[in-house]
Amino acid sequence: MLGFGTYERAKHPRVGIILDGLRQRGHDVKEANRPLGLSTAERVTMLQQPWRLPLLVLRLLARWTSLAVAARRTARSHRPDVVIVGYLGHFDVVLARLVFPRTPIVLDHLIFAADTAQDRGARGLRVRLLGLLDRLALACSDLAVVDTEEHHALLPRRTRGLVVPVGATHEWYAAGRSASRGGTSPSVVFFGLFTPLQGAPIIAEALRSARERLPELRVTMVGTGQDYAEARRILADDDTVTWMDWVNPADLPRLVAEHDVCLGIFGDSHKARRVVPNKVYEGLAAGCAVITSDTPPQRRALGDAGVLVPPADAEALADALFSLTADPKALARACAASGARAAGFSAERAVEPLESALKSLVA
Repeated sequence: MLGFGTYERAKHPRVGIILDGLRQRGHDVKEANRPLGLSTAERVTMLQQPWRLPLLVLRLLARWTSLAVAARRTARSHRPDVVIVGYLGHFDVVLARLVFPRTPIVLDHLIFAADTAQDRGARGLRVRLLGLLDRLALACSDLAVVDTEEHHALLPRRTRGLVVPVGATHEWYAAGRSASRGGTSPSVVFFGLFTPLQGAPIIAEALRSARERLPELRVTMVGTGQDYAEARRILADDDTVTWMDWVNPADLPRLVAEHDVCLGIFGDSHKARRVVPNKVYEGLAAGCAVITSDTPPQRRALGDAGVLVPPADAEALADALFSLTADPKALARACAASGARAAGFSAERAVEPLESALKSLVA
């Protein structure tokens, strides 16, 4: 098997989970990878603002030239039976189809470009064009891997799709095993890109209310983005909140695992109701109690291991935070439940359905 594309493992761990999981299950997996060096937000911005596209095109062409050479070199000594195109591979899958015209191609279609842009405020022609890009990418693949049943329902009728949970990397499990909790003050952490899907203003309102009832609650907010300024405005009077604009990805698991509660997402957009975000799986693996919105995919993923609240309901989130963090025994039970549930989302376990599908794909 060959992992192929401009993906970046550190920023977008999904592809690493898939490739590492297949390795752990005994498969010989090589990689032809030339990271593009752009974040998800930067890619979406470029697709929304056409005047920025030349930069994307030039960088993509440079990476593609190197990627095609690397892929052909690898193929001479290791002809892949399957090519797996990593997350954010809408363009990469086109190159993969050109370089490997007769090899089955799996596209990790974790996000739909049109859906993501629409969730971040895009409308009209740009969304329609990104919809065409989604369809082109899917047409170049033999199997599209998505993360929830709700995303599977968005695939075109003739597209072969498979649901594979995002899972978490081994670094999160290691951080959870070595974490020391149980300090005198309960703690909660949120990390993300502050997109509407995540509902940062709702989180801020809830934190303000919860801390009025439980002043010793420690809060850490990690990241920046679209709703960052509004979240800071809501919590402006609380100078005990720790704000961290950026944390090295290698250091993030340890930081999160040092907290008692990890917050998921709380937006009420259509996209927010279709996803289980990375941070939910990572919070479980880190051994934190997880609070997130009560949506069908998150309910399926968490079962009884998470605390679920209605989307976009700051008061319900505040109540859940207070009830959990004010009761040390309840908090300890929630953390233990997270650890037990997380066992099913390791890389090796997450790729089980993909391994079965690959057998029929290459038959």
